[in-house]
Amino acid sequence: MRFYTIVFLLFLVSKINAQNYELGKVTVAELQEKVNKVDTTAPAAILFKKGRTFFTYNVKTGFSASSVYEFKIKIYKKEGLKWADQKVRFYIGYENLNPDQLEFKNAVTYNLENGAVVKTKLNSQGTFKKKINQYWGEKTITLPNVKVGSILEYSYTVKSENIVKLPDFDIQYEIPVNYFEYKTNIPEYYIYKTILVGRQPIESDTKFTSGSSSFENEHSQTTNISYKQISSIYSGKDIPPLTDEPFVNNPDNFKGSIQHELERIRYPDQPVKDYTMTWDGVASTIYKNEHFGKELDKKDFLLDDVKRLLGNVTSLEERMNLVFQFVQNKINWNEKNDYYTDKGVLKAYTEQTGNVAEINFILINMLKLAGIEANPVLASTLENGVPVYPTRTGFNYVIAAAEIDGNQILLDASRKFTTPNILPLNLLNWKGRLIKSDGTSKEIDLVPAVNSKEMSNLLVQLDDKGKLKGKVRVQYTDYDAYRFRIRNSDKSEENYLEKLEQQLGDLKISGYSVENKKSNFSKPITETFSFESDNQIEIIGDKIFINPMLFFRNSKNPFNQENRQMAVYLGYPSLEKYNLNLEIPAGYVVESMPAPVRFSLEDKTISFTMNISNDGNKIQFSSLQEINSSIFAVENYQGLKDIFQKIITSQNQKIVLKKA
Repeated sequence: MRFYTIVFLLFLVSKINAQNYELGKVTVAELQEKVNKVDTTAPAAILFKKGRTFFTYNVKTGFSASSVYEFKIKIYKKEGLKWADQKVRFYIGYENLNPDQLEFKNAVTYNLENGAVVKTKLNSQGTFKKKINQYWGEKTITLPNVKVGSILEYSYTVKSENIVKLPDFDIQYEIPVNYFEYKTNIPEYYIYKTILVGRQPIESDTKFTSGSSSFENEHSQTTNISYKQISSIYSGKDIPPLTDEPFVNNPDNFKGSIQHELERIRYPDQPVKDYTMTWDGVASTIYKNEHFGKELDKKDFLLDDVKRLLGNVTSLEERMNLVFQFVQNKINWNEKNDYYTDKGVLKAYTEQTGNVAEINFILINMLKLAGIEANPVLASTLENGVPVYPTRTGFNYVIAAAEIDGNQILLDASRKFTTPNILPLNLLNWKGRLIKSDGTSKEIDLVPAVNSKEMSNLLVQLDDKGKLKGKVRVQYTDYDAYRFRIRNSDKSEENYLEKLEQQLGDLKISGYSVENKKSNFSKPITETFSFESDNQIEIIGDKIFINPMLFFRNSKNPFNQENRQMAVYLGYPSLEKYNLNLEIPAGYVVESMPAPVRFSLEDKTISFTMNISNDGNKIQFSSLQEINSSIFAVENYQGLKDIFQKIITSQNQKIVLKKA
C-alpha cells in the first residue's frame, strides 16, 4: 500500500531550515498579489498553516493534549470566497472522558483600501456551534468583509483528554499550501507511531528536550511536574492542491497529513502498557468492550425463533441462508454505522431496528444457535478511510463471517439487497479484521475474488434502409446485479425504460421484462426486450457502415488525465461480455470487417479479446473485457489509460457492407 501511507521512523530525521511565519503580519505586497506561485489557476491559497501539539497535566484526569492551529489564506478569485466559512468538528461522544473542547481565536480579514491595510475582526455573531450527532459537535466561523484580494487569518485550539490518537495535521487541501509547520512536544511517557499519508515531501527534526506542566494538586496548591519530552518539528512548502479525480474511493486516503497514534505508555516504576502494537492486541481490546463481546454472548432470547425457522433443515448452507434472510427482513437499519452496539441486541430485536453492530451481532448469534461457526469482522467504509496499521480508531463497521466446509462467507444483514458474499458497495475497502472471543484475529479480504459479470446477447436484423430490429438479453451477476437493484429499486418501469431508451441512443423498446429484481437476490438480474432503431447505421452511396457494438459502444476513454495524483478505484473485479448475431440485408455482402484482437497488461489485471466471423448473410461478433483488480496504483495509470484507449479504438472499428 505504498501509495496510501509511508511510515516515518521517529528518529530518522533531516534538518529543517526554520522560517518565521506569524499571524498579524500582512503586507501590502501580499494583498496586491493576483495569482499563487504554486498554482496560477488557484482560486485561493493557504499562505501558511502552523500547528503545535503539547500536553498539560491535571491531578484528576492526568495528561491531556492540546493542539493549536494557525491559518493565513489568500483569496484570488470569487470561487475562493467560500474559504471565509470555516468548520471544525470535535468529538463529544466519549463514555469515560470529558468532551473535547474547541475554541476559535484571532479571526481577522485584511483588505487593501486606498493603499492601506484595513483590518476587520470577527465578532461573536460570526461564530456558530451545533451538535452533529451524539458523537460529534461542530463550530463554524464566517469571516467578515471577505472579497477577492482579501487575506484571512484565524486560529483554533482543540483540547482533548483522549490521547490515544492525536488530531491529524493535514498538509494538503483543494487549494495549494505555500508553507506548513507542525511542532509536537510529547512527554517521554508516551510513544506514538508517526505516519505520513500521501506523497508530499516533508522535512523533520526530532530531539529530547526538557518539559514541564503546572497544575493544582488536591490541596488547591499550584505545583509543577517536570519531565523529558520528545520534541519534533515537521515542515514543507509548495504543496500542490489535491484536485478532484474520477474513480477515487476516498480522497482522504491520499491527502497529505501527519498522524500520531499511541503505541505504548511507560510511566516510571510501572509496567509498560502497549497500545495498538499488534492486530491481535487491537482485536482483544475491542472484543473485551461490553458493547461488543458481551452482546455476542446474548443468545438465549433467540433460541425459540431459530428452532421455528429451521425446523428439520440439515444443510448448513441452507440454514445460513434462512437465518440471514430472516434477520435481513426482520430488523431495519437505523442508518448508524458502528462496531459497538448502542441499545443492545435484545432491545434492537424487540424494536426491530438497530445499528449495524446490533443487526449483525443478532445474525452471528442466530448462526451459532443454528450450528454454524460465525465471528465478527471489523471493517472500514470507504468514507472512513483505510486502516493500514494496527488501530482501534480505523474501523467504523462490523459484519459477520460464517464458516462452512472451510470457506468464509461474508454477511451483512443491515441492507435489504445484500446476499452472502455481496456486501454494501462502500465496504469494498481493502481488508477487514476477523476477531474471535479468544482475542486472536486474522485479515480478511473484503474485495471479491470473483468477477461480477455483465453479459449482453443480441439477435439483430438489418434492412437495406439502415433500420435495425432485434432482441436483447442482458444478464448481471453479483455486484453488477446488486448495483442494478440499488439504482432501480424505486423506479417505475416507465421511467426506467424512458432513460434506457435515451441511454441506448434513442431506440424504441418493446416487450420489456426483468427477472429477480425484487426477489431471489442471490440470482442474476436478467433483462430481455425487443427494439427498433434507425439511427445506428451510416449509408454512403452503395455502402453500409455498422459498428458491431451498436448502442453498447464507448467512444471516450474514461481515463483522460495527463497526470494522476490518486490511485484508480474501480470497486470490484468485473467482466463485460458482448455477443452479436447480425443478419445483413439481401443483396449485400461484407466488404471488410474489424480485425480480431487480443491484448492484456503484463500482469493480466486487464485483458481484452475481440472476434468476428462471416458466413453468408450472417455476422457473428464478440468482445470480452476482463478487469481482474479493483484498484490501480498511480504508477500504473499510464498503462491503464493506454489499454483502455486500445479497447475503445478496437470497439469502434466498423463493418462495411456493399451491394453484391
